[in-house]
Amino acid sequence: MTRVKRGTIKNKRRRKILSQTKGYRFGRSTKEAQAREAIRHAGAHAFAHRKDKKADKRALWQTNISASAKALGISYSKLIGALKKKDILLDRKILADLAKNHPEVFARIVKAVM
Repeated sequence: MTRVKRGTIKNKRRRKILSQTKGYRFGRSTKEAQAREAIRHAGAHAFAHRKDKKADKRALWQTNISASAKALGISYSKLIGALKKKDILLDRKILADLAKNHPEVFARIVKAVM
């Protein structure tokens, strides 16, 4: 059986890992084992924080809707409840956009549900 030298493959794998940790501090950017662990942790945090980002956006939409609704004399919870009762299928993202960029349209929606 012929001899197989794997140096090039091993180096390629190492270069790939270290290129992903470019900018990390200390041994995490130069040592393969530490870099591999850093990549694993970074991936876990990135996954979790993508979910957190969605929750943060929703909270911001709710705050914007609440502030605009209060100015029109209705609370956030009463507005959302009234929208559901009247079967107006506008989600919070759209309502927040209307409240911020098109206040006259938002006011008409509020008047329609009151």
